[in-house]
Amino acid sequence: MSVNGRNVIINIRDMTKVYQMGEHEVHALRGVSLQIEKGDFLAIMGPSGSGKSTMMNMLGALDQPTGGTYFLDGTDVSKLDDDDLAGIRNRKIGFVFQNFNLLSRTAALQQVELPLIYAGGRQRQQRARQALEMVGLGDRLDHKPSELSGGQQQRVAIARALVNEPAIILADEPTGNLDSKSGTEVMQIFQRLNQEQGITVVFVTHDPWIARHTRRVITLADGRIVGDEKIEDPLVAGEAKRPSDQLLT
Repeated sequence: MSVNGRNVIINIRDMTKVYQMGEHEVHALRGVSLQIEKGDFLAIMGPSGSGKSTMMNMLGALDQPTGGTYFLDGTDVSKLDDDDLAGIRNRKIGFVFQNFNLLSRTAALQQVELPLIYAGGRQRQQRARQALEMVGLGDRLDHKPSELSGGQQQRVAIARALVNEPAIILADEPTGNLDSKSGTEVMQIFQRLNQEQGITVVFVTHDPWIARHTRRVITLADGRIVGDEKIEDPLVAGEAKRPSDQLLT
């Protein structure tokens, strides 16, 4: 989708989300508008209750907005039924979660093949192997999660997100359960995928240090966007040490 000459892959206009909690209405999103260009790398931040998780659910086509529109790669997601939502999730969105979401008894190669099975994709094993090689796990194809470190498990999850060549990768606290070394390695992969292959990446994070590795930071508060900052000189993963005042406890 071209908007004012820009190649916009996500175009959200006046999005609202209201949850009914008994007799009360909870306004999780209050008229959010956001455009994300193809090949962008941004972080969505905000305190608890800011609407960050709801925003992720909307971007991931996991839920429908109460009002407004959401175009993803030219498709109006806000008007899709449940079956069509499932289809666009599988074709257009690669998910990476904090807890990896891997099957405990399944080898890495088969984990990565799963989205292709659901989509009826061909050459599944070859494509899954290529995705694992892209994240440096070409020698771990037959390893189950219990035989992999946390960082390696997250790399399997990244490969699984990549295998369908999605329009965007949506990552929810992808380094949250990792030690600093593994977290740095995972961030290096995301930066490489974005810079070398032009993959659009959206991080949802509470960590300002992680956000400084992206190129744009969206800040939510009380269901509204209160900040939209371009990062002119993003940190390069592995080249800078986290300041002591940003150490997480």
